[in-house]
Amino acid sequence: MDQFVLNWIFIGASFALYIGIAIWARAGSTSEFYAAGRGVHPVLNGMATGADWMSAASFISMAGLIAFVGYDNSTFLMGWTGGYVLLALMLAPYLRKFGKFTVPEFIGDRFYSSTARLVAVICLIVASITYVIGQMTGVGVAFGRFLEVDNTTGLLIGAAVVFAYAVFGGMKGVTYTQVAQYVVLITAYTIPAIFISLQLTGNPIPALGLFGDTAGTGQPLLATLDQLVTDLGFAEYTTRNSDTLNMVLFTLSLMIGTAGLPHVIMRFFTVPTVADARWSAGWALVFIALLYLTAPAVGAMARFNITNQFWPDGPQGEAVSVETIETSPEYAWMQTWQKTGLLNWEDLNGDGKIQYYNDANADLQARAEESSWTGNELTKFDRDILVLANPEIANLPGWVVALVAAGGLAAALSTAAGLLLAISSAVSHDLMKGQLTPNMSEASELMSARIAMAVAIAVATYLGLNPPGFAAQTVALAFGIAAASIFPALMMGIFSKRVNNTGAVAGMLVGLIVTVVYIFLHKGWFFIPDTNSYTDAAPLFLGIKSTSFGAVGALLNFGTAILVSNATAAPPKEIQELVESVRIPRGAGAAAADH
Repeated sequence: MDQFVLNWIFIGASFALYIGIAIWARAGSTSEFYAAGRGVHPVLNGMATGADWMSAASFISMAGLIAFVGYDNSTFLMGWTGGYVLLALMLAPYLRKFGKFTVPEFIGDRFYSSTARLVAVICLIVASITYVIGQMTGVGVAFGRFLEVDNTTGLLIGAAVVFAYAVFGGMKGVTYTQVAQYVVLITAYTIPAIFISLQLTGNPIPALGLFGDTAGTGQPLLATLDQLVTDLGFAEYTTRNSDTLNMVLFTLSLMIGTAGLPHVIMRFFTVPTVADARWSAGWALVFIALLYLTAPAVGAMARFNITNQFWPDGPQGEAVSVETIETSPEYAWMQTWQKTGLLNWEDLNGDGKIQYYNDANADLQARAEESSWTGNELTKFDRDILVLANPEIANLPGWVVALVAAGGLAAALSTAAGLLLAISSAVSHDLMKGQLTPNMSEASELMSARIAMAVAIAVATYLGLNPPGFAAQTVALAFGIAAASIFPALMMGIFSKRVNNTGAVAGMLVGLIVTVVYIFLHKGWFFIPDTNSYTDAAPLFLGIKSTSFGAVGALLNFGTAILVSNATAAPPKEIQELVESVRIPRGAGAAAADH
């Protein structure tokens, strides 16, 4: 069967499933729209959290960044996994016990201030919009390849699908849709990884195959890969090459940013009890680990296969010819992806071959001159295409290629829906009902939530056309914003009785403004191309990159909030007693009453 038809069958069937679930689980009340009626089973909530968490950044982009950088980009794995442990242990149970619908509502009540709630809404919207840009980028990449449409059309199709099941279903519809999406994405991620691990190492478990021997050689796969990439002038795959300061700050930004992401925290408001919130976190870690233990193997094995395709006789032999690329079935994936504009090559020196090497490496210049090479002729390889192209690169069956297409879209759409729900909840519940029109009816609040989500989808789609980086890089910026603005307020709100409303507001504003300005100085104002004053290659402050600055913003937030709180009046006694009661395990079986 034609690959295009297979893609349509798999993607169409998955979309029909999502929309069918949304119709079945249509939200009929604000409690169902915001928190799925607080009746989701912990196992299902853990699965939905896994889908909400494993976005386009995790599924589509992370392995690609690891593949082309190596050990240095293991910071994505360390930061995101460690952050989820922090969230599960330090925040989720306490926030569920507080019994609110949204993060801004918790902040507003804990800091007894409508201003604090408004600032939290702003922080949430800024972080979530930045995050959702990365998801829409992933949607465009996936649709562009597998439905053979341009990036803009792909974004519009993806936006329409999210609109269909998120706007009407709310948290209830999104939750059960995400359960289905998790099954799709984890199946799509692991099956090709198992195939490729068997091809290269004979081991069906990718995480073990990564440390096994290359089939037919007896040499460890990673040692073979190190030799392969260093012969071409690239940095050794298994060695750290980045500076320690940025590595530590970036990992910390991802960790505390994870614990401050509103769309993930909202998942823990959907279960019946605080104990269920803890169990949900445990199950989510299990479901997340299935993908995160596989990702390093996917990245390394893909880099191995790609490099071997460009140098079929090894780096000391001849590069692949243009004729082979154009005629051999093994290279058909290159021409397919070239149509998307995300992959390109050019025979610069006219020798009929495509040399792929690090032309910035001075040690290779003598060989380049001797061979009449004029530079790296793989002129573009978007990191976001690697996981989606992986089954084609490994020459796997067409149904596996179609399955990966459905999985990539499931990952991007599941997280996009969660983010858009967080944005709409903040606008309708915290801004409209909580601030502007407190007497609005439940029906009016539900309608405003749906309108807010529709507007958010439109904004996210527009910004997704010109993202400030690859999907995972864009998402990393969102984590930095969440780390600098929301996480400190949540931590101090739960564990400090002394931090007051003035301190919390000042801290959030300082953390948000300083971090966002630093990002805009490096990535362009409001992510508009060519408006940046600095680059991450030449950062503004102490060599700290924009993706690592969230940790600095968080420190400024904590420091400002503590200083201002100590210089002003202590919180009222009833607020201090509230903080004390939230931290006490007693009553964990019966969380605070719903609205």
